[in-house]
Amino acid sequence: MIPCVHDRGSKTIGLIAYLYGPGRDEVHTDPHLVAAWDPLSPDPGRHPDATYADLQRLLDQPVEALPEKERPAQHVWHLSVRAAPEDPYLTDEQWADIARRMVAATGIAPTGDDAACRWAAVRHADDHIHIIATLVREDGRQARIRQDGRRSQAEARKIEIDYGLRRLNTGDGTAAKRPTSAERHKAERENRPQTPREELRETVRHAAAGTLNETEFFDRLTAAGLLVHQRVAPSGDLLGYKVALPDDRNHDGDPVFYAGSTLAPDLSLPRIRKRWTTSAPEAPGNATADVSAGRRWPGPAGARRRASTAMWQALLVIDHGTDEQIAARIAGAGEVLDALATTSDTSTRLELRRAAFVFERATRSHTQAVRGHDRALRQAARDLVRSGPVLGRGEDGATTAMVIDMAFFLVTAAAHWHSRKNHAQQAAAARQSAEHLRTAYRAVAHHPMAVLRQRGQHLTQPHLLRQAAHLRAAVPELAEQILAEPGWPALAATLIDAETAGQKPSELLAEATRRRELDTADSISDVLVWRLRRIADLPADTEQIPVTGTTPAPSRALPGRRTGARPDRSRRR
Repeated sequence: MIPCVHDRGSKTIGLIAYLYGPGRDEVHTDPHLVAAWDPLSPDPGRHPDATYADLQRLLDQPVEALPEKERPAQHVWHLSVRAAPEDPYLTDEQWADIARRMVAATGIAPTGDDAACRWAAVRHADDHIHIIATLVREDGRQARIRQDGRRSQAEARKIEIDYGLRRLNTGDGTAAKRPTSAERHKAERENRPQTPREELRETVRHAAAGTLNETEFFDRLTAAGLLVHQRVAPSGDLLGYKVALPDDRNHDGDPVFYAGSTLAPDLSLPRIRKRWTTSAPEAPGNATADVSAGRRWPGPAGARRRASTAMWQALLVIDHGTDEQIAARIAGAGEVLDALATTSDTSTRLELRRAAFVFERATRSHTQAVRGHDRALRQAARDLVRSGPVLGRGEDGATTAMVIDMAFFLVTAAAHWHSRKNHAQQAAAARQSAEHLRTAYRAVAHHPMAVLRQRGQHLTQPHLLRQAAHLRAAVPELAEQILAEPGWPALAATLIDAETAGQKPSELLAEATRRRELDTADSISDVLVWRLRRIADLPADTEQIPVTGTTPAPSRALPGRRTGARPDRSRRR
């Protein structure tokens, strides 16, 4: 059950005409009253003699009874209540009950209040109703409506239980403003995949990822093709900004601008400026690891390795950090996803954009993030953007699989934390983002993992047994499951590569499994491959690397000749 409190209006007749009219694209069918403050209220949809003006006059009577100077300018209140797509069909009687519960919960017409506001509920589709009310009570006082949106949401959760409807997550007031119905209809008419509000929010978030100052931020907005207007005080100080799409125009042909704060709470200029304040210290050990990791790998590959390390360190903080530190890491993870979405190959770009778009909701809660603790992740986002897009396979493509794999586990950890804190919408958004990351990972990891598995399948039995022993010693509770997975040969090849590089496999395995977010993985062996290759700084693209301990190639000796015997060259001509 999805209630939505719309902006207040000044013309009752206009809203009535819309509710009873054909609607945009003529989607309204059989408009009629299902309930009202007075059971005998005229219904222009079902009563032939009733008109829009009849209903309007009755609704506005308390308003018109006041002296003109005392009438509120915006006296029309409007609430729509929509069932979820999978909910069962509700009868008019059920919708009438829902309407009465909503006007009671929001303060429009509390139960037993004979002097409450006048209201009417109109149904013109199977799945929703509209409630119109005038905000002057029968006793002439103006209704005091407080937190009507939040109260309607709370009542909707109760209605879902009582009617056996789909249970939706309760919001906490930190979500970005949803597109209005007018914005959605306009996007449909113009065949846009997103409303301008949603497209601008996504573009601004991508532009802000990893920025260091105002100049860089506004340069990125302009480079993204947005129209940018800065609000400057007489003193010359920058107060705010607003953006518009070049092809989104109003009736007069002017661009439709949106202030950053109306796109999302954390996209206002003051909130973005907080990202550039990094006075708070990074957790011990994080900064050094993040600075050194992946430096020998140039370009996008190195940036992705450093991002993987930054996310690994963030995972460890989520285990034992304060709520404020964890919230900062989750916000930083959002910037990394935004940066990945703008720099990845076409095979993964769409899913990464979806993951970043959805995860945006998980980055905001009432837990105040302490800026500065997200420094390593913000630097990782900056490195990703500055390194440029990934093209093709090779090391760049393989390290993309590595960083997406790590992002999946960080986002999953964020979902667990939000769940523990009863942040229902944020937890749901993080879980949805994780599924998009899972899809992106499968697309990009298929080739490099196939190469690694093929290399591992040529290992000799003694080498496989030795690596299995390392595995059983390091993670005995997971060893048999991993050994039975199709990805075990790839992990064995990786362990041998680590040995060849002078590393100890058992120590690497212990570090790679220190964060036990493994039960959500499709393949634990795949996860360990990427973690080991990152920790040991091994190449992610292994196509050209021979594996020590492979089975010798089959001999080409003639039948009857001993393998390895030197051929008799004396008979050659």
